[in-house]
Amino acid sequence: MDSFVIVGAGLTGAKAAETLRAEGFTGRVILVGAEPDLPYERPPLSKGYLLGQDDRASVFVHDEKWYAEQEIEVLTGRRVTALDRTAHEIELAGGERLGYTKLLLATGASPRRLRVPGNDLKGVHYLRRLAHADRLREALASGGRVVVTGAGWIGLETAAAARHYGCEVTVVEPGPAPLHAALGPEVGGLFADLHRRHGVKLRLGTGVTGFAGDTTVSAVLTDDGEIPADVVVVGIGARPETQLASDAGLAVDDGVRVDAALRTEDPDVFAAGDVASVWQERYGRRIRVEHWAAATNGGPAAAMSMLGRGAGYDDLPYFFSDQYDAGMEFTGWFPPGGYDRVVTRGDGEAFHAFWLAGDRVVAGMHVNQWDEGLDAVRDLILSGRTVDPDRLADPAQPLKS
Repeated sequence: MDSFVIVGAGLTGAKAAETLRAEGFTGRVILVGAEPDLPYERPPLSKGYLLGQDDRASVFVHDEKWYAEQEIEVLTGRRVTALDRTAHEIELAGGERLGYTKLLLATGASPRRLRVPGNDLKGVHYLRRLAHADRLREALASGGRVVVTGAGWIGLETAAAARHYGCEVTVVEPGPAPLHAALGPEVGGLFADLHRRHGVKLRLGTGVTGFAGDTTVSAVLTDDGEIPADVVVVGIGARPETQLASDAGLAVDDGVRVDAALRTEDPDVFAAGDVASVWQERYGRRIRVEHWAAATNGGPAAAMSMLGRGAGYDDLPYFFSDQYDAGMEFTGWFPPGGYDRVVTRGDGEAFHAFWLAGDRVVAGMHVNQWDEGLDAVRDLILSGRTVDPDRLADPAQPLKS
């Protein structure tokens, strides 16, 4: 009997297992995860679950009964320590070995650690796992002074959650604007305004040099002074979990290198989700995306390739964020040469933003523009047509025109 093993029991792995069964695969499906929980979705950890608006059960992809009904073996709390490609086996901590016919690496990513003095003090939080969200939610609910290091998506969403709980919030960011690396200074400035309107103090162009405290953090040390803190959230990005792949001799380059079918150079080993560096013909290069859509779409695409039915994975990158009363969606990607300009339409409360390269839209987002949303933006990107920036900036011109 064929045995398809998925290493990584997150959203990517769960969606891959779901697709295998939906497509009629009758062999063994084994889902192995290092965490003690069933597969769950990560976006709620910095959104509804962290805010206390979503209950714990709502974050799970499926309940235990569903996996049993689908005859999917889920091994939680089991860390995979080695991949033996010659023997077609993986080894678990403790020495148990499992054979596979096809293998999917869905090992995801882990938070980048801030390597400064005091980083092991109690009260310094990272947010990646359900257990992290549980601890952070309890800490924020107690109120007090919260310092967020890093003004990326996790940093800004946790800052908004902290304000929801009535905390005094300071965000420390070495760049010139929030989300500078992701969106550039123009749109990053709009998010800076959003957080300032909600009472967040922004310390931009400022680096963190350490954390002070005896056993519990009491302050964040920066190159511009000391900031008192009862809770610290570190949100400085994530790194793909590639060690298993690299130890097995698979090519790694900011993620496990895969082709458009999410297949490594080993025809029986695939990778998807946060860990995969995927060849995309549209861009003529590999890209790695760490957002929800890469998991929810990449898992099924990898499953189809494992079954020999893959048509290639070329979805436009997509992500979303909720901060205060602002809901946003983004799609597209900046090519290696970047972008020439940003065109916005609307105001700071509700707007579209478009990133243009040579008068072509390469990426776009909206904030609270749900009537037009992203469909027209996606069409503009995929069409490759040149656009008139003045018409694009005019809210009176429907995007579909």
